[in-house]
Amino acid sequence: MMLDLKRLIDILISSIGIILLSPLLISICCIVFFFDGRPIFFIQRRPGVEGKIFRMIKFRTMKESTGNDSDKDRITKVGNFLRSSSIDELPELFNVLLGEMSIVGPRPLLIEYLDLYDDYQFRRHEIRPGITGWAQINGRNALEWEEKFKLDVWYVDNNSITLDIKIILKTLSSVILRKNISFQGEVTMKKFEGRLKNVNEE
Repeated sequence: MMLDLKRLIDILISSIGIILLSPLLISICCIVFFFDGRPIFFIQRRPGVEGKIFRMIKFRTMKESTGNDSDKDRITKVGNFLRSSSIDELPELFNVLLGEMSIVGPRPLLIEYLDLYDDYQFRRHEIRPGITGWAQINGRNALEWEEKFKLDVWYVDNNSITLDIKIILKTLSSVILRKNISFQGEVTMKKFEGRLKNVNEE
């Protein structure tokens, strides 16, 4: 029943959000196109619930890689603003509307990580991934991977509408304050390489 209500809330929030934010979304499309050119969107295959692959959509924030450049070198001025304000995530409202994501849930990570998870870490895929989540309001990209997985699985076991409201409100606060956007000196979260000690072990 909770999941049905959660899905209904996802549909309502994403629908209303897309309508109300449409002037902003259109404006950002024009800005990205004018300053950075095509493509406007960054579309990448990510694992969703039970590891099912979907195409996540965000505003593009980086230039094409030349092979030797770092993420820091590739991010554009417009992209830096979009990331620091989290505006680059807004197109994911369409993923929520389609049922591929939820407003709140574990963030969808890279497909290449799937084979690196242990059974405990893979539990983050028991529910739909989210635009924001429990890990995001408790450190976001400033967290070490082990702690991030622990928070994601805790949310899977304890998610509720009340908790989702709390996460959404704290997310808005973090976005306004621009807290924990990246991991200590890196543009994005450092890469997960697996082989971590199980978070249940002492």
